[in-house]
Amino acid sequence: MSPSAEPPFLVLRRQALDAGLVDDEIRRRRRRGDWSVLQRGAYLVGSAQPDPRQRHQLMVRATLAGLRVPGVVSHASAAVLHGLPLWGLPLRQVHVTRQPPARSGDEGRLRSHVARLAPHDVVLVDGTAVTSVARTVLDIARAVPFPAALAVADAALAADLTSPEELRTALDAAAGTRGSRSARRVVLAADRRSESVGESRSRALMLDAGLPLPDLQVEVRRSDGTLVGRCDFGWREHGLLGEFDGRVKYGRLLRPASTPGMPCSRRNDGRTPCGTRAVAWSAGSGRNWPHRAP
Repeated sequence: MSPSAEPPFLVLRRQALDAGLVDDEIRRRRRRGDWSVLQRGAYLVGSAQPDPRQRHQLMVRATLAGLRVPGVVSHASAAVLHGLPLWGLPLRQVHVTRQPPARSGDEGRLRSHVARLAPHDVVLVDGTAVTSVARTVLDIARAVPFPAALAVADAALAADLTSPEELRTALDAAAGTRGSRSARRVVLAADRRSESVGESRSRALMLDAGLPLPDLQVEVRRSDGTLVGRCDFGWREHGLLGEFDGRVKYGRLLRPASTPGMPCSRRNDGRTPCGTRAVAWSAGSGRNWPHRAP
C-alpha cells in the first residue's frame, strides 16, 4: 500500500446491520467498489489495498469477532501481530490455540490448534491475547520449513523480543511434541546477528547443504587495521567473505544502537581491498544461492 494512502477500514456485516444498513445496500456498495470483501461477513471500506501484514491483522480482528469459543492468536498470526517477518509463513488462515479438551481443525479462514498454554505463554498485544514471542517462535519452528522458521527466530532475537534462554525454556516445554526436533534445530541455529530474511535464508541453505558455517557481520580491515567495512558472512580460515545483496534488513527490528551493515566492496576479480575473496548473491539469484562446491 502506498505510504500516503489511508489504511482500509474494517466493517463487519453485523455492525452494518446494527447501524441500519440492509444486505441490498451492502451489495450496492460492493458493486460500486466502495466496499470490498475481506472474508465472509467482513468488508474493507476504502480504495487502498492493505499490504499482507495489514490484511492479516484485519483478518485476525474479523475472525476473533466471530468466534463462539475464544482462542489465543498463535503461530503465523501471532508472528504478524508481533511484527516478525512473514516470508514463507502461511497467512491464508487465522491461527488460534485453545486449551484441551478443545478440538483442532480447519473452518474456512480459521485454523484451530489445541495445546496447553502456561500463563507466561500468553501476552496482550493491543488488547488481544497472543502467544508470547518465544512460544510463537517455537510453534512456527514446529510447523513451517526451516528457512522461514529461522528468519522468524533470528528477527525475534535481533529485536530483543525474546532471548536464547527463553527459546530454550520454550523448547524444553515442547519436548516430545510433534515437530519438536525441527524446533530444536531452529533454536540451536538462531542468531541475533542476522539482519535480514535473506541473511537468515542464506544461513539456512548453508546448513542444509552442509557448508562450513560462517561468522556473521564480519569486520573487514586492511593490514594497518583500518576498517574497510562489514560483510554479512565471513570464512576467515578460507579467506572468503559473503554478502547477501538484499535491500531490506530487519530494519526497525534492530536494537536502537544497531545499524544495517555496509556491503563489502570488491574489485572485478572478486577480491576486496584486503586481499580476501568476496562473493555476493540476492533473493533473485535463484540457483546461484549458496550451495556445496563440487
